[in-house]
Amino acid sequence: MTKTCDNPDTTDPTGGADAAGATAPTGAIHPAAAPAHADGDAPRTPGPAGSASRAAGPAGPAGGEPVVARTREQLRAARAALGDGDIGVVMTMGALHEGHATLIRQARDTAGHVIVTIFLNPLQFGPREDLARYPRTTESDLEICRREGVDVVFMPTPSVVYPEGDPGVRVSAGPLGNVLEGQARPGHFDGVLTVVGKMLHLTRADHAYFGQKDAQQLLLIRRMARDLDFPAEVVAVPTVREPDGLALSSRNMYLGASDRETALCLSRALRAGAEAAVEGPSAVRRAARAVLVREPLALIDYLVLVDPATLEDVPEWYRGEALLAVAGRVGTTRLIDNLPVNIGPGGGALEVFSEDAGRGSYPDEAATQMTQTPP
Repeated sequence: MTKTCDNPDTTDPTGGADAAGATAPTGAIHPAAAPAHADGDAPRTPGPAGSASRAAGPAGPAGGEPVVARTREQLRAARAALGDGDIGVVMTMGALHEGHATLIRQARDTAGHVIVTIFLNPLQFGPREDLARYPRTTESDLEICRREGVDVVFMPTPSVVYPEGDPGVRVSAGPLGNVLEGQARPGHFDGVLTVVGKMLHLTRADHAYFGQKDAQQLLLIRRMARDLDFPAEVVAVPTVREPDGLALSSRNMYLGASDRETALCLSRALRAGAEAAVEGPSAVRRAARAVLVREPLALIDYLVLVDPATLEDVPEWYRGEALLAVAGRVGTTRLIDNLPVNIGPGGGALEVFSEDAGRGSYPDEAATQMTQTPP
């Protein structure tokens, strides 16, 4: 899957989430050759085109190394060798961490077989975003996949995913891709949706797992799957956090000790807002903003409370599920975080949204005003 790493900000699923844009840099990215593991076992590497060899017995819970496929032909052969059972896919851009591992575990628990894609997608990097600085951690990525019982790891280069170079046709994210993160990173979500669509086709997965942390990305992928009739089920997995509350992200490696302490204001603001959810939207916004203003070293891009289906600001009379999201820069690193909240009596923080989240409770007399932003 793909979710987002940064410096600058880059959504990782597929691009990401953290995560999964803009003008594509030229030239192919060649991941390092698959390394030997610390335990001395080499990962299963593909044989000739159209085949994928198994060096260490069966994949998945039975043990052994995942099949590593680097071409479309090798992926087709590896997928065919999986046999019966539905397929779950986790799309990533590499630099895997415990958040990705949680996605993989969810896939392993609910699907018969698991494919992980590791592809640094050039389409979602803008002209001012340094693709070359994105961390490449092939050895540890494969170790996590081995540990979590992944069956197949698809590690293509851009020339495999985009054989004719910069694609002439891309998936457009539409208006939902032009706000919040899309406003900060024009074209980013077009690149995310394009690669997610291609990976869904190439893996022919039955289920695709994405983190709630990249809420806008998750919403757009779900809309794409629904609007364009992709058969795969899009599964949301709750955000994984450090013990101090910081959301796990590949970009966290760019934070020094002092920056990391500053970054905690984002999750603290979200928690403060959720605790005020019973009082209504204005109380949520005030509580979250009060935390952020006490941290001058965090340069906040936005703090919003929006409808999770439309990304429109919710009015004061709104009751139901809403997305509380924040983005800002700490040092040189741009961070994003969010928390699903239930607004109104009995309200508070949620792990993920329900299937029909959005367009909560609007009194009839206020329906014509429901896109107005409260003061």
